[in-house]
Amino acid sequence: MAPSPHEITHLLQAWSNGEQSALDQLMPLVYDDLHRLAQRHMAGERDDHTLQTTALVHEAYVRLVDSKQATWKGRAHFFAVCARLMRHILVDAARSRRSLKRGADVTIVELYEAIAAPAQPAVDLIALDHALDALAAFDARKSQVVELRIFGGLKIEETAEVLKISTDTVTRDMHLATAWLRRELGREGQHGA
Repeated sequence: MAPSPHEITHLLQAWSNGEQSALDQLMPLVYDDLHRLAQRHMAGERDDHTLQTTALVHEAYVRLVDSKQATWKGRAHFFAVCARLMRHILVDAARSRRSLKRGADVTIVELYEAIAAPAQPAVDLIALDHALDALAAFDARKSQVVELRIFGGLKIEETAEVLKISTDTVTRDMHLATAWLRRELGREGQHGA
């Protein structure tokens, strides 16, 4: 039986208030969702990628425990933070591989339909990370919308809840951010060629 969002939110609030036992109760309830989130992140990785889905979940857990996250706003916020952590773990791994091979080994991921062209071409994870950082510098909210929707797997309503904006704003921001990212990634590809 799946845990209720209220139960998860209650445990997150207890953990925010310093109850370490709440984290121990929370993790078994959200593990399957975290594993699905990790699978989404790993879907476009190379077959010989050294980091496996379960290891990605465990690394995200370690970073969560070590983080100074003070206040959880609920289930959607928790999964958004987990998605961001997983993205950073994969980008760190890609940068590490790239530095070891001096740029010869580019990590390729599938960029979901919201950003990719109709044929869904592979996109360099590091280039995508740079593009999202550039978007965040230009418009932080649009960058957050993309991160929550694409990497976090949140629905429009959940994204609106986390960011405290309307669902129409989420939809509009996603469309504008998608166009902006396509343009930036196209530039990156032109500069890299």
